[in-house]
Amino acid sequence: MITDLPPFEFAFPGPLRDKLVAAVLEGAKTTTTGLRQDYEIEGEALPVAGARAAVVDSAGRRVAVIELTEVRVSRLGDVDLDHARDEGEGYDSVAAWRAAHEEYWHGVNYRGWLGDPDFTVDDDTPAVLERFRLVATL
Repeated sequence: MITDLPPFEFAFPGPLRDKLVAAVLEGAKTTTTGLRQDYEIEGEALPVAGARAAVVDSAGRRVAVIELTEVRVSRLGDVDLDHARDEGEGYDSVAAWRAAHEEYWHGVNYRGWLGDPDFTVDDDTPAVLERFRLVATL
């Protein structure tokens, strides 16, 4: 049952989430990246391949079901072009992917959520790289 699935939220509610959810629904986005520390802060276990979740839009509606096909922890400095490209945001290089993600992690929303206005990432920051497939739109 869809209501039993855990929510999967891309970014914070707003324009970026709307863009990412649209890319998932279009089939363009099949990977995503989070920081390992986010799971520790939230007291959550790392996701596992085979797990399903309901993608949530900015209004809190469940709009799709995805299934994780791969989960790996990697240094930010080791993220490859295939992963970056498959995020579905038009990245044509790892450098472009990294710049956009640093803008997010160094932004007001993330730093505010973290409670650390000076937080920064570097090549050694552990990231959780998830690959998924779209199972259904709701």
